Amino acid sequence: MALNNTYDARLVQQETAVGAGVQVLLLVLLGTAIGMGPAGWLTGLAFAIATWAVLSRALHRSRPRSFGAANRVTLGRAILVGGVTALVADSFQSSPPVTLFVGLTAVALILDGVDGKVARRTGTSSPLGARFDMEVDAFLILVLSVYVSMSLGPWVLLIGGMRYVFVSAARFRPWLNAPLPPSTARKTVAAVQGVFLLVAGADLLPRWANAAVVALALGTLVWSFGRDVLWLWRTSRDGRTAAATSEGASAVMPERAPKAASGTAGEAAEDVRAEKSGRTGRVLEPVAG
Repeated sequence: MALNNTYDARLVQQETAVGAGVQVLLLVLLGTAIGMGPAGWLTGLAFAIATWAVLSRALHRSRPRSFGAANRVTLGRAILVGGVTALVADSFQSSPPVTLFVGLTAVALILDGVDGKVARRTGTSSPLGARFDMEVDAFLILVLSVYVSMSLGPWVLLIGGMRYVFVSAARFRPWLNAPLPPSTARKTVAAVQGVFLLVAGADLLPRWANAAVVALALGTLVWSFGRDVLWLWRTSRDGRTAAATSEGASAVMPERAPKAASGTAGEAAEDVRAEKSGRTGRVLEPVAG
């Protein structure tokens, strides 16, 4: 049994290595096609190495039996995002061909709806796959924000940076890590961010129209984040109030203390609060994590 698990682990690691190789091949093709400069090459290679290292470590920790078709789709998206990242880094020296930039980004956005469906149909949904998908989405939005900000201004970076600010805040406010209820509105807002940024990045509209499109994207994202943060805060406050009320009742009725000590209700409440305080769940999907 141990040998079989080792063999599966090697196969999984081989898939991440193949992904890194394909990423380098894409960079070679881009470099040949547009004469990419040092900034694009270094950024693209750094992305490939970082993706391989982080994904390999995550797979080593979770030890899945196989990499899975859905994760292959997400890995393909990550490779495309690496290409977009290289183009954006190179754009600080010279603008990339719009057709190439739009093509890579559009395919990456379209495939965003494929990996989840593949995971559900094949029964291979996993926390690792969901996190992998979320991180690829978030980084693509960040890269697109950087690109669009060069023409519209630094305020656009709020779109790409908001999710990372939220994650950083959650390290100091554990109640932000609590799971959120499903929301179609949240998913819709997250999905349109990349589309709106791509429209602005394609520069097919007048500047004022691009600014309006991006402002609409930012406005909906702020609304979505604000609504979820408010819900998390209220839920945390209600939980603390209920806990304080329960402790007060126990103090008033000391004869019931032995029952609480051995009963499951008090211990379960503590376990739930401890689990929530250490959880790093998927909060705003896919952009907000």
